[in-house]
Amino acid sequence: MKIIIHPRHAELASDFSSIAEEKLLSMNRFSVTIDRIEVEVLHEANPRQGKHSHKVVITSHGSGPLLRAEAASFNDVAAFDDAIKSIELQIRKIHEREKSHDRHTLRTMKVDVKE
Repeated sequence: MKIIIHPRHAELASDFSSIAEEKLLSMNRFSVTIDRIEVEVLHEANPRQGKHSHKVVITSHGSGPLLRAEAASFNDVAAFDDAIKSIELQIRKIHEREKSHDRHTLRTMKVDVKE
């Protein structure tokens, strides 16, 4: 999975890229194919947007499903955490749909009777 981070009118925290890569690479455990993930970090210069001045948009591209989430918060890491929760929920739903739920109960199981 390729991770691309686009800061738009914003200076990122020093550890933002390492945190983002670590959390996005942990999504591989769901075995959903994602080729590329783009993370856009936008900063609103308006001082009245204090608590929502940093906005993060996460979008996936490629042969797998299209996933998109956005969140706004007081700094870029907090906004990224909110957006990654939404992406993880979407991936988890897709993973659950692809699972095989063929359960066998005692009534439907075949029994071998030896005589």
